Amino acid sequence: MACADGSTNTEVAARLGVNKVTVGKWRARFGERRLAALSDEPRPGQPRRIGDEQVEAVIVKTLESTPRNATHWSTRSMAAATGLNQTAVSRIWRAFGLRPHRQQTFKLSTDPQFVEKVRDIVGLYLNPPEAALVLCVDEKTQVQALDRSAPVLPMMPGTAQRVTHDYLRAGTTDLFAALEVATGRVITKMTAQHRAAEFKAFLTEIDKQVPAGYDVHLICDNLSTHKTPAIHRWLLRHPRFHLHFIPTGSSWLNLVERWFAEIT
Repeated sequence: MACADGSTNTEVAARLGVNKVTVGKWRARFGERRLAALSDEPRPGQPRRIGDEQVEAVIVKTLESTPRNATHWSTRSMAAATGLNQTAVSRIWRAFGLRPHRQQTFKLSTDPQFVEKVRDIVGLYLNPPEAALVLCVDEKTQVQALDRSAPVLPMMPGTAQRVTHDYLRAGTTDLFAALEVATGRVITKMTAQHRAAEFKAFLTEIDKQVPAGYDVHLICDNLSTHKTPAIHRWLLRHPRFHLHFIPTGSSWLNLVERWFAEIT
């Protein structure tokens, strides 16, 4: 169709992103035999032995059933159930993007103000107020403080770094973190517990590190320690702080969770 416009082989090749030899080959074929020349000729090699009905049977069985004595299909069990070989089943699954061994989880929020809260949080991310910092705040509880039972032996030529398989327990700690959305800077504080008193102390630490003259918008979850009377009194004494609560069951909306995931 491009050649019918009067373009040369080089121009058509450049426009369609193919080699000009390819354009010349198909143009010559069409000139000799017209539309019949555009049909795909038989290819060399062994002809296809698995029909569309067998492929459909594998896909339907994968999507709509499970094996009797397992939680999900494997290539071997599916091959035994359908009469195909394991390699054929693997090719069919790859072609249609099927991975029966994988599972993902999801959670539905029942917050009646879900839409309003999402718009509020996303609005802070995309269009923060002037002269204000947006901080994503959360605490990672029960962080295990572990240590190796012997010093790490460094890597040497021909020998990998070696560590002992056992470890020493040094109790647990809680990590408070506030991720600054604009720069990625993280304000942290380690505490022995995560009560309202520790959260208030962390707010005081944030207040010290954020320059005067800036409003502070904190994105938090709905933990009860974030809403105690002591926290309300602290916020009244520090009017530049504004708390924004994410919807219940929506921790994915708090960007500091991504930082927690990385350090985990």
